[in-house]
Amino acid sequence: MEREKEGIKTSWITIFVNLFLCLFKIIAGFIGKSSAMIADGVHTLSDILATFVVILGLRISSKEEDEKHPYGHEKFEPVFAKIISIILIITGFFIGYEGIKKLLLGDITPPGKIALIAALISILVKEAMYWYTISVAKKIKSISLEADAWHHRSDAFSSIGTFLGIFLSRLGYRFFDPLAAIIVSFFIIKVGVDFYLKATKALVDESVDKEDIERIKDIVLKINGVKGIRDLKTRVFGHKIYVDLEIYVDDTLTVKQGHDIAERVHDALEKEMDTIKHCMVHVEPFDVNGHSN
Repeated sequence: MEREKEGIKTSWITIFVNLFLCLFKIIAGFIGKSSAMIADGVHTLSDILATFVVILGLRISSKEEDEKHPYGHEKFEPVFAKIISIILIITGFFIGYEGIKKLLLGDITPPGKIALIAALISILVKEAMYWYTISVAKKIKSISLEADAWHHRSDAFSSIGTFLGIFLSRLGYRFFDPLAAIIVSFFIIKVGVDFYLKATKALVDESVDKEDIERIKDIVLKINGVKGIRDLKTRVFGHKIYVDLEIYVDDTLTVKQGHDIAERVHDALEKEMDTIKHCMVHVEPFDVNGHSN
């Protein structure tokens, strides 16, 4: 599928860029003796692991329906998005722990210039990766790729904190280097928790937003023969949605005529809203005097 190919292509590009950044930052951290830069490098390593999870999620969620999964595999994607969010949260706690330990021990060496340069390069590269990944995620409507995009941005925020910590530490305020690592950890944990909650919503059949509800109603009520909407239920299913709809039609119509109206409603919704995976339309009688039966 085109969606799967585009998502996986994006993921592989970010993996190779992250691999370079990860090695560069960790080496720069050790040479420059910066705990903040080493922590930043570990964060980038978590990006690589998370992107591998995204690839796996895209491959599985793009599979067609089968005997064991008659409704498709779309819900696997938020499951993998949850795994990414857990990786983020664990990474954040690890970085925070290392920063606190360094502060308590008090054995802090001023970082070298190479660590400062590495932080600046990381900020620019990671922000560019965020914009690239988020644009593709929105285009193909992938929650796991969107989570991965924010993983890149959290790394950019991480590098900003790292840059400031290293810069101030080099000016003589040595405690700023591990302090930067602790502040960065809070950013990472927050992003992880936010996406864990977002992925959970995609797994519990939550309704679509009000905009989509109004759009569905607008499409339905424009169909010739539809007298009104009795009931409308929607549920998010991974990157797709399901629609259960009850419409009123004239009670003097034949079964065939009522069925044809329902078919037109079904076809119009699935044609005009590509996010709809399946639409079920039920017909209710409506008498000529304006009363439902």
